[in-house]
Amino acid sequence: MIIQDVINYLEELSPLTYAEDFDNVGLLVGYKSTKITGILVTLDTLETVVDEAIENNCNLIVSFHPIIFKGLKKLTGENYVERVVIKAIKNNIAIFAIHTALDNALQGVNDMICKKIGLINTRILIPQTGTIKKLTTYAPKDEADKIREALFNAGAGSIGNYKECSFNIKGIGTYNGNINSNPSRGKKGSLHFEPEIQISVIYAKHLEVKILQTLFKTHSYDEVAYEITTLENKNQYIGMGMIGEFETPMEEALFLNHIKSKMKAKCIRHSALLGKPIQKVAVLGGSGSFAINDAKAAKADAFITADLKYHDFFRAENSIILADIGHYESEQYTKNGLVEFLTKKMPNFAVVLSKTPTNPVKYL
Repeated sequence: MIIQDVINYLEELSPLTYAEDFDNVGLLVGYKSTKITGILVTLDTLETVVDEAIENNCNLIVSFHPIIFKGLKKLTGENYVERVVIKAIKNNIAIFAIHTALDNALQGVNDMICKKIGLINTRILIPQTGTIKKLTTYAPKDEADKIREALFNAGAGSIGNYKECSFNIKGIGTYNGNINSNPSRGKKGSLHFEPEIQISVIYAKHLEVKILQTLFKTHSYDEVAYEITTLENKNQYIGMGMIGEFETPMEEALFLNHIKSKMKAKCIRHSALLGKPIQKVAVLGGSGSFAINDAKAAKADAFITADLKYHDFFRAENSIILADIGHYESEQYTKNGLVEFLTKKMPNFAVVLSKTPTNPVKYL
């Protein structure tokens, strides 16, 4: 087992392609080809976490938050980020960060919150755009079935609850190869007419390399004609936040106490109570003020998130309860979810849940 194997598993859960542009995800320290002795899963990578990895003979740390967020211009140990990186390198410990890739995953951070507090009928709150693509290619009539099936097997043609979806048009393709061409049909230097099928399939953005490799490998032409279009359709399976509902509505005070207990929050900062039951709830782990309007537009009775500022609470405008449970508190179960996922993928391999407390916020 090498680090790349673990990365492949994690990309099944949350492809790095869907991380936010500002983020720094992936392998931050180490080599993908390194053999793994053990994996330590943490929310944050601190010096004490690296010490814990050493004690547990783990040479790979899978961290939710990236320890390297902005560019490092030097490594002199003047701050905790530099000290962590230096200690990891000196002890041959690799660090992988997943952060907003997992935030945007269907079974990621926000799904974990929903399960923890008991929401059902969940869906993505802010679906991503620009993540669904369409491939259009042109295949000789007698090769079309083989090419189409290969594209399906590579992951193309899936739409919601349907698979093997495509659109096909019959036509005549023409080409005239020069002296350096190697046509599989017709002769170089002569105009050739070939009965063809135009095949169109959609696919998820993270599959693009695999889809194109499959097309080129399966197609007989030495120059394969194809077009790729980015669709404006929203991706219902990728995006920030989630919204769901309680099977039975809760009175407001009971709801807040329920959240405080389930999420082990030291306190909850919230907007004014509205005197109505809570059933439909939006959640977004970490800093979520940017999604307040989305939660309101979705008709949520309450929005659970973190890092709300003073003026953010005014935006409730007597239409929703905004509940700030704390940044660490909203994401703390992420590492448990990652351990559970990796253990299922690698049942005979050491995947260790970090016991090091990393919450920098303290309460009286």
